[in-house]
Amino acid sequence: MAHPIAEANEQSPFGALTPEAFYSRHNVSHASEYFTNPRGLKRFTQWWTPLPPTEIVGTLAIVHGFTGETSWFVQLTAVHFAKSGFVVCAIDHQGHGFSDGLAAHIPDINPVVDDCISFFDSFRANHAPKNRPSFLYAESLGGAIALLMTFRQGSGAWDGLILNGAMCGISPKFKPPWPLEHLLFLVAAVIPTWRVVPTRGSITDVSFKEEWKRKLALANPRRPVARPRASTALELLRVCKELQGRFEEMEVPVLIVHGGDDVLCDPACVEELYRRASSKDKTIRIHEGLWHQLIGESQENVDLVFGEMVEWLRTRAERAAVSNGGSDGA
Repeated sequence: MAHPIAEANEQSPFGALTPEAFYSRHNVSHASEYFTNPRGLKRFTQWWTPLPPTEIVGTLAIVHGFTGETSWFVQLTAVHFAKSGFVVCAIDHQGHGFSDGLAAHIPDINPVVDDCISFFDSFRANHAPKNRPSFLYAESLGGAIALLMTFRQGSGAWDGLILNGAMCGISPKFKPPWPLEHLLFLVAAVIPTWRVVPTRGSITDVSFKEEWKRKLALANPRRPVARPRASTALELLRVCKELQGRFEEMEVPVLIVHGGDDVLCDPACVEELYRRASSKDKTIRIHEGLWHQLIGESQENVDLVFGEMVEWLRTRAERAAVSNGGSDGA
């Protein structure tokens, strides 16, 4: 099954189609809504449901990455998974997409984790099919968020997790040059929102290999392209350090997929996660020559890596159905 990115162009993820025509073409329905979190901030959420005759085999919650959002590239991946039999839901993090907040500013990861848990639990209770397994799919910073979610919720909360280019460690090839990395705490304490942090290349330029997909990323009117803010950069580095001390807490089934030439999120760190994770069911795929954004590769490679993800999800959904006795419930 071809990933829907094949139908995009440099200006729109839907190509020449309207969103409604795009959903109809792929035989999925779409809905969205806002909720207000306990801090009084609006969060944008949306979901995609496969239409008959596609059989629904499970639920998939998507966690997007830093400077990303759920209505551009992620939406195409959501439709791809929906076509494969999953009810797919996603949330825009604070300061991303259509959600409230200072653009791309995450000085504390914990409220983001709270928002994800709150929405995904509510969605599964109110919209997801009963007695079907539920999975997490996470990209880049979303991988760190998803790991923190599973650590907090315990091994029984999710039936599996796919980590795509997960941020378990920032690559030395992208980190701020010495000594700024070690002085970030001072800058963040004085001017936390200052876009002072230089990196070795822009996130977009080092993430998307295909030029037209890079142009599509930059065509997104909600994608910030400025430098990371001081306290956000400091928090991302802190989160990586925290995760690296907790890899053994990883217990859910996991598929780790990563580009071997990723210069943003260090492949060595996810290899370490794989070695130390306590999960009895764990698989790792390091695709040599591929970059951070796997959707930014050639169509052949995109179909290969996302095809592996669909196969992994469906196999575990089938196992869950057998262990549940095949009951549909109500």
